[in-house]
Amino acid sequence: MTLDFRRDGRLVLILVLLVVAGYFLPGWLRYLLQTSLAGGLVALAVMIQMRAGLVSFGQGLYSCLGAYVAAILAAKAGVKDVAILLPVTILASALFGSLLGLLLSRYREIFFAMLSMALSMILYGVLVKSAWLGSTDGFNLPAPSYFGFSPRAAARGDWSYVCVGIVVVLTAYAVARYLATSAGAMLDAVAQNEIRLEYLGASPRKVVFTVYVAAAVISGIGGALTALSTRHIDPELANWTTSGGFVFVALLAGRGSVIAPVIGYFLLELVKTYALDWAPNAWQLILGAVMLFVILALPNGVWSLFARRSQ
Repeated sequence: MTLDFRRDGRLVLILVLLVVAGYFLPGWLRYLLQTSLAGGLVALAVMIQMRAGLVSFGQGLYSCLGAYVAAILAAKAGVKDVAILLPVTILASALFGSLLGLLLSRYREIFFAMLSMALSMILYGVLVKSAWLGSTDGFNLPAPSYFGFSPRAAARGDWSYVCVGIVVVLTAYAVARYLATSAGAMLDAVAQNEIRLEYLGASPRKVVFTVYVAAAVISGIGGALTALSTRHIDPELANWTTSGGFVFVALLAGRGSVIAPVIGYFLLELVKTYALDWAPNAWQLILGAVMLFVILALPNGVWSLFARRSQ
């Protein structure tokens, strides 16, 4: 399927409207939307790697890394300002992504998937054994400040929601611009025929390395936003089941837009919430049935419904 990511400058406007709409939703639903915006960034990172034919079952590694970097700075070092937490998280994610990218950029297909999952599980094992970081229980974060301003307790939710919304919109727009460049177009070339790409003078390994580091940074931002939203972290963020969930969201949402994973994540969490409410003992069955229906009815993802309307 040929995708025109130059239209995503307008599509990100839909994401802006979705963020604004949060103020008209009930508190619990706005919180669900906020965490979905953060988690959707990690699914977006998985999606852009899929464009290069790479399926990462270890993206939770960078989501967990971003969450723990922000949490350690806030809870252990006393650095609570978002203006410091997010840049440090980006730098840490880029550093680890660059180091591991040198290794993973050599691999493709199942080898890439399994190696990425193995690296994520190594982090999970380290965190589970670390008593200083709360072991399996994790630990809580203090309320963050915003460029030196600490909102009152009653307004913290509003400030947190606005912060997450702004960061997600800016990140989605940056990804849209990246995919609209020649560097982004080469991702499809890597997936289709690496040899022809080499004949054109480009290095498939460099393309894979670049998208891997970009995905690491995006996931790190998503993890930090998740930590700041929930105010609690634990090693489950790095578990392979969490990473698998991000892969499924990317498949469920489709690759037609940078905002598709965000919307897909929110819809999936919404179905899960109502399934838990209606059938606490059978919610997994309901969720699985919905997933199966979407896969069979919409093989190109939920976003294909919007794509058909725009044609």
